[in-house]
Amino acid sequence: MAPRTGGPRDTISVTGITATGHHGVFDHEKRDGQPFVVDVVLHTDIRPAAASDDLADTANYGALAGRVADLVGSGPYDLIETLAERLAEMVLAEFAVEAVGITVHKPQAPIEVPFGDVAIAIHRERA
Repeated sequence: MAPRTGGPRDTISVTGITATGHHGVFDHEKRDGQPFVVDVVLHTDIRPAAASDDLADTANYGALAGRVADLVGSGPYDLIETLAERLAEMVLAEFAVEAVGITVHKPQAPIEVPFGDVAIAIHRERA
């Protein structure tokens, strides 16, 4: 897909994709697993899909969610930073988008004090 020049890109967001992964630096995290929640923002030009009204002209977010869940279930990785990077690489390799934003949430991170969430957010563009 040729990058659009000037102006903001359109976005497609899929948030709250939840899957069990075995990522973390501690043995019990790799052994027991825990939920990870992923938000994906695709940066693309939706005008071709809007004009054709054809799924083939846009990113299939159902397929995207399935691939994200599959990748969360793979690994294991010590760091969610690594998981976020692998997710971004997969999206750019498999979906016709200009850029992707990935946020990986680890809501049950092993932290000794009360907390709401741990999240890593990255933005990657097609080279």
